[in-house]
Amino acid sequence: MPHSYYTLPLARRVGQAIVWLTLFLLGPAALAETIKSPNGQLTLDFSLQNGGVPTYHLSYKGRDVIKTSTLGLELKDVPSLTDGFAVASTKTAAINQSWQPVWGEVKTIRNHYNELAVTLTQAATQRTVLVRFRVFDDGLGFRYEFPRQPNLGYFVVKEEKTQFALAGDHKAFWLPGDYDTQEYSTVTSKLSEVRGLMKAATTPNASQTPFSPTGVQTPLMLKSQDGLYINIHEAALVDYSCMSLELDDKNMVLTSHLTPDAQGNKGYLQTPCLSPWRTVLVSDKAADILESKLVLNLNEPTRFKDTSWIKPTKYVGVWWEMITGKSTWAYTNMDNIKLDSIDYSKVKPNGTHAANTAHVKEYIDFAAQHHLDAVLVEGWNTGWEDWFGKSKDYVFDFVTPYPDFDVEELHRYAKGKGIKIIMHHETSGSVRNYERHLDSAFQFMNKYGYDAVKTGYVGDILPRGEYHYGQWTVNHYNYVLEKAAEHHIMVNGHEAVRPTGLSRTYPNLIGNEAARGTEYEAFGGNNADHTTILPFTRLIGGPMDYTPGIFQTKVSAYNPQNNSFVHSTLARQLALYVTMYSPLQMAADLPETYNKFLDAFQFIEDVAVDWDDTKVLEAEPGDYVTIARKAKGTNNWFVGSSCDENGRTSSINFAFLDPGKKYTATIYADAKDAHYEKNPQAYQIRKMTVTSKTKLKQYCAPGGGYAISVMAGK
Repeated sequence: MPHSYYTLPLARRVGQAIVWLTLFLLGPAALAETIKSPNGQLTLDFSLQNGGVPTYHLSYKGRDVIKTSTLGLELKDVPSLTDGFAVASTKTAAINQSWQPVWGEVKTIRNHYNELAVTLTQAATQRTVLVRFRVFDDGLGFRYEFPRQPNLGYFVVKEEKTQFALAGDHKAFWLPGDYDTQEYSTVTSKLSEVRGLMKAATTPNASQTPFSPTGVQTPLMLKSQDGLYINIHEAALVDYSCMSLELDDKNMVLTSHLTPDAQGNKGYLQTPCLSPWRTVLVSDKAADILESKLVLNLNEPTRFKDTSWIKPTKYVGVWWEMITGKSTWAYTNMDNIKLDSIDYSKVKPNGTHAANTAHVKEYIDFAAQHHLDAVLVEGWNTGWEDWFGKSKDYVFDFVTPYPDFDVEELHRYAKGKGIKIIMHHETSGSVRNYERHLDSAFQFMNKYGYDAVKTGYVGDILPRGEYHYGQWTVNHYNYVLEKAAEHHIMVNGHEAVRPTGLSRTYPNLIGNEAARGTEYEAFGGNNADHTTILPFTRLIGGPMDYTPGIFQTKVSAYNPQNNSFVHSTLARQLALYVTMYSPLQMAADLPETYNKFLDAFQFIEDVAVDWDDTKVLEAEPGDYVTIARKAKGTNNWFVGSSCDENGRTSSINFAFLDPGKKYTATIYADAKDAHYEKNPQAYQIRKMTVTSKTKLKQYCAPGGGYAISVMAGK
């Protein structure tokens, strides 16, 4: 018996002894439970190992996906929920339903799974935990459920001990484990190489807290040597810390690693409560990973009775010119600003402030001319002179414009042209300050017709010591969604925690950043394969506001002192509107540049942002992605293809089209001499008639791709 056994009260010792005796006599196999996916290809086995340790095992077509792995939680100052369990009961269910998202990649989502719910009792403590498994045709979801009970009310999580024991040294597409940022370039390597590559992979960021030489983030995309595609993530992250993964690179075992708070604790829970779902997608086809709706299916249905105010949006914005250094967010060149004492009407403007009335009207005019929906304006409000890096609490008030930004006039002007203005709320990580101002900020938005906001959390979180991905801050992000919904406001969260399918529950979450986006093309550049990986990693949890559409790929054209360039051809920038799914899509470049390439801009004007159907035509993580999508309420399709730095010839067929009908396809493609470094703006546009029997071979330049609009009845 363990030494701790003899310190227990007599009754608990007897109960624990009975559990161990039962396990010894019957053996763990007698306590095993098995369920299969609806198509029978995935098998989930649950069993109690010696000592009453709960474990699970997942196989696909007879091949190990997750070898026998332990389950449980380590608690603070009380016995942990990791062993000493007996199975009190099991219950199975089979669910086959369909539901329609408010917006999405498909009109209807099928929710089809077989479920096993295992109730475990820990005799020594008289506590109960339920582990719920759902096995879909494309993967597994499981979570911990803690019923209300006398001996488990309030408890503190020291660490979650969920394992994912892998069957080999898989190829991995990984980011350094970090409590504050996902804005790293993805590294492609074997898992055994993570440790040696970690230092170089952990590049500087405005806020970062790496935690281990072998820690990695989710969604983690893996490929086994025998061709299995495996993706590990989480779903429905609510009132819990974000999960990363700690790699045992000798045994190839991943273990959950939760984000701590300022005291080092991983979570504060009160029964009844739930953990997020732990998800494992698996297939021998890469396209199945991209088409999976498992993460969405594991989230609760929308909480809103009325969703008519939630509108997918295509927009331009006063943003890229500041990112490149052409213009500024700040109105003056002053420093050491106190919002409650400065009079901006008496200070000298710097002459480079972009968010001024006349300039914003130019963006509004462009949006109206090209049938876009909205204009995002950053830098409109006071406080940008010393907003970053000062650990400043009262940094913005979210309602006071600079002297050169006429809120009422711009509201009138935009409304007259049928254009919305998107609000910008940068918090500089000062969460308490933002919550203080939320009501007045949202009331201000309602007054002036803003129905969407881009939030930002650049820099370290205040209160000091909290992290972007801890339970406390996760709860803040969800609180903002709920408060925004009360005001019928859509939210596009930047620098927030990565999405976990919560857009099903809160469909006003129409955008997220939570990865290295286009802005980094002005900060040294993204790798050419970046957008061939993100659909398999970051986008598994939800859409990304990647901000594509950069036509002037040399940043020096806007700021001669910035030699960065966009690692993409112009044609691939068009493809990203299809391959990088989002109901919120930005035409991120400047109107003055788009006016030089209006033939190519036509695709951005035409492409939809909401869809009835999606087909993944070609896919291999890190190499290429080709996707076709059917625009909502129409028979029009749009195709996008993106490839890595090697280039390739794409081969697709149009079998997704209605048989017997003719369509006009406009192909926006790389020219023969196009190259993302040497000749990025070389493109060609051609038209052809296509049917469901058409097959196409299309050249993609290094760092390139193509986009196709397929219009019915033209």
